[in-house]
Amino acid sequence: MTLMRQYGQIWLRTASRRPIYRSFNSTSRLSVVRPFLLSDIGEGIKEVQIIQWFVEPEARVEQFDKICEVQSDKAVTEITSRFDGVIKKLHYEPEDVAQVGKPLYDIDVQSDISPEDEAILAPPAEQAISSAAPQQPQKAVVQAQGQQDDTINVQDESPSALAGKHASLATPAVRGLLKELKVTITDVTGTGKDGRVTKEDVHSFMAARKVKSDSGAQAPSRRHASSADHSQVEKTITLTPVQSQMFKTMTRSLTIPHFLYADEIDVTALSTLRRRLNAHPLNGQKLSYLQFIIKAVSLALEDFPLLNARIDAGNGDQAPKLVMREKHNIGIAMDTPQGLLVPNIKNVSSRSMLDIATECSRLLTLARDGKLSATDLTGGTITVSNIGSIGGTYVAPVLVSSEVAILGIGKLKTIPAFDDQDHVIRKEVMNFSWSADHRIVDGATMARMAERVRAFVEEPVLMMARLR
Repeated sequence: MTLMRQYGQIWLRTASRRPIYRSFNSTSRLSVVRPFLLSDIGEGIKEVQIIQWFVEPEARVEQFDKICEVQSDKAVTEITSRFDGVIKKLHYEPEDVAQVGKPLYDIDVQSDISPEDEAILAPPAEQAISSAAPQQPQKAVVQAQGQQDDTINVQDESPSALAGKHASLATPAVRGLLKELKVTITDVTGTGKDGRVTKEDVHSFMAARKVKSDSGAQAPSRRHASSADHSQVEKTITLTPVQSQMFKTMTRSLTIPHFLYADEIDVTALSTLRRRLNAHPLNGQKLSYLQFIIKAVSLALEDFPLLNARIDAGNGDQAPKLVMREKHNIGIAMDTPQGLLVPNIKNVSSRSMLDIATECSRLLTLARDGKLSATDLTGGTITVSNIGSIGGTYVAPVLVSSEVAILGIGKLKTIPAFDDQDHVIRKEVMNFSWSADHRIVDGATMARMAERVRAFVEEPVLMMARLR
């Protein structure tokens, strides 16, 4: 027997003169179909909702090709392929909820697999068990609701489907509304970006259909309806990821002892300054009241850093601690098609008014398109909620557990008032409503902070003097 080496192979020559080859490689090559496990995408997220698939079974993919788009309670994320191969099975349908650590799809891997990549592939022996399990709960929910999977066919190729580049796409909240109302997405004309369907489009469609239905109804049928059984009809639907996160966050928030401090703010001088600045906008960027208020809050936090802190409650026998934070990452509550989202502007104290306005525009655009990143949505230290942009004079905003204060802004109103000579003048006012964590913030501290913000807003020249 002779040991020989040739071209990266070890082979043995035996007495029969027949060589026995043994190849060696640094990585293993898979020759069977393996389930791809949904990996942890950060921030403690345990589940995501499938928005859309970019591939179908038997599709060939390469590394970094887009596989699917998912919606977590934080943001929308695209999942790309780690391997070259052929997709064999998709474990979920659009709108299904996928669990982290469970198989997402099966792939026939046709490239070398490193030891690091083995962690995201399930062993072949588990394939038969894992491939059937994830879908059962989802189908049970749909059957319990009496809904059919084809109520919304986002890939319908009917002539009315292509009103825009993304006319058949919608956010999870919109798709949930479509399923609830039993409306096909391609029947609705989308007015969102690239023809996307929004909640407002769905409500407009239903209103138009109701008007058409009422106009064609006969008088006898209306009399018959009036005598019909009016017992309540209920239907159970699952929460979207954003709604689910709001449920958890607000449940935790209402265990915090809040107190409310409200005041009326005269923004007449600020309104005049804003009009003058917007008459000559820099880089085409106009300023709103919100940007001035955000800057005023940041300037006041320099004198009252307690309102920028967070509480570390500790575990077991550990005493609660106060964690002071240097940067002012001010969150902005936004009403989006997905629901309420609160991205934050990082390090406001070092930003100019123009920087703040530009960042507000960027975050608003991403929020409306459902493209906010986890970085945009985490790390906030205090929140400003401009509910007055929709309506309402007073608000009692609710804290989140990682912050100790929040400001709610009411609607701008014009009222008659008296000046120093008792003359009737025109005044523009807003109501500011503060909520604070009463475990560490006392009423006097909150009042002083609110008064400092009021001074900056009512006399913007004081704010300008503090700008860097």
